[in-house]
Amino acid sequence: MRSIFLLICLCLVFLLTACDTPPPQTLIRFGLAQAPVTLDPRFATDATSSRINRLLYHALIDFDSQFKPIPDLATWEQFSPTHYRFHLGTQGRVFHNGQRLTADDVKATYNYVLTAANASPHRGSLASIQDIQTPDPDTVDFILHKADPLFTGRLGLGIVPASLIAQQHPFNKQPIGSGEFRFLTWAQSSELHLERISDKQQVAFLEVKNPTVRVLKLRRGELDILQDDLPPELIRWLQQQSDIQVNMARGTSFAYLGFNLTDPSTRPLAVRQAIAYALNREAIIHYLFNDAARPASAILDPQHWAGNPQLASYAHNPTKARELLTQAGYSLENPLHLTYKTSNNPFRVRIATVIQQQLAEVGILVSIQTYDWGTFYGDIKSGRFQMFSLSWVGIKNPDIFRYAFHSTSIPPNGANRGRLNDAQIDQLIEQAEQQDTLDAQADYYRQVQARLYDELPYVPLWYENIILVTRPTIQHYTTHDGSFDELIHARLQH
Repeated sequence: MRSIFLLICLCLVFLLTACDTPPPQTLIRFGLAQAPVTLDPRFATDATSSRINRLLYHALIDFDSQFKPIPDLATWEQFSPTHYRFHLGTQGRVFHNGQRLTADDVKATYNYVLTAANASPHRGSLASIQDIQTPDPDTVDFILHKADPLFTGRLGLGIVPASLIAQQHPFNKQPIGSGEFRFLTWAQSSELHLERISDKQQVAFLEVKNPTVRVLKLRRGELDILQDDLPPELIRWLQQQSDIQVNMARGTSFAYLGFNLTDPSTRPLAVRQAIAYALNREAIIHYLFNDAARPASAILDPQHWAGNPQLASYAHNPTKARELLTQAGYSLENPLHLTYKTSNNPFRVRIATVIQQQLAEVGILVSIQTYDWGTFYGDIKSGRFQMFSLSWVGIKNPDIFRYAFHSTSIPPNGANRGRLNDAQIDQLIEQAEQQDTLDAQADYYRQVQARLYDELPYVPLWYENIILVTRPTIQHYTTHDGSFDELIHARLQH
């Protein structure tokens, strides 16, 4: 089947490339598997939205290569464990509508997120803020309820104008930030156009859901950059093309199976353990990913300062899986039936199909349900699932554990989509947040990861490599962390 698929792809490529070459382009065209959900940083949680918002907005802080906070809009000093002062610098201080970015805009942005009625998914990670004060237009004071050594790393939200917040401006479709790119248009066909402030270079983000079509458009010259979301057979074919550049880097995007812990079928721990042991991750990584991934045991990469390298990936053990299903009351005569939701991305559907087959081998009958990205993501946030697969992309701060697993972070207050309610996990997260040093926090976060490993609200799958494909006309675009930040430097040459 795969050979036929490749043959069709190659034939289409040859037919298309035989046509006349299109005229030179002045637009950098970036192919996306799915369009961003929102261009409002106060609500963005999906990877595409977050990556594009980094181009449109400046935040108070950014992160270095070791995932430690560094200044973006502001430097800071700490007067006490609960008092931080941020000094706004000179860069990124003008919004795209000409207004100057001041301390009032910072305060308004964070106050909006902290207001429960606004239902921002980022509210939970900022719960330590008691008050925000603005002594002058260039200074912002954050007063906390309690000490939080991770606090500076929580301030990565893009800043939006206070005056437009008051006017209920639709930032989700008409963003106005102070980043290196400004918004131009977002067509109904999901073609998003931005313009680089420094030189007026325009970039178009085009949603092309089918990866084969994305590759054909790149080969034809209708796209210039592809990043991730490509099946291995297409990557191998692209690597053989002399006029296409393919680069890979070690990635930290964490793929997992998530469960609805309020559902009678997926609530029992033995069921989730059976699924963990039934999966043959190594086979999927080798045959589907062409070894461009590595097994995972926790959200944080083991090399992260708060990672837990002691956790090993669940081994493939079908016998153990069957024993656990028996303990849960299932048998060949009374098999477990589950629904598995995923996006309609062809590669993700293929992964789901292999997982379906592996689970069937131990007596779990899975019905796969595929949806367009918007519908799928909406169902997951609303808890309308038994089992699903997703990835966490670009995780830098261990506050992900509160955001994704604390019992107070059920959507819309966070991303506890499986409705986990575990007193021990809550307590460990809270104890971590109370520590005065990063080393002490790291110890508790490792305990959180060990508990999650045992309780399995997620079954960890793998960390996917970063795949970057460009035409030779693209210069100075590289990636090491999966972001789109290098578009700030990218050049289009003919």
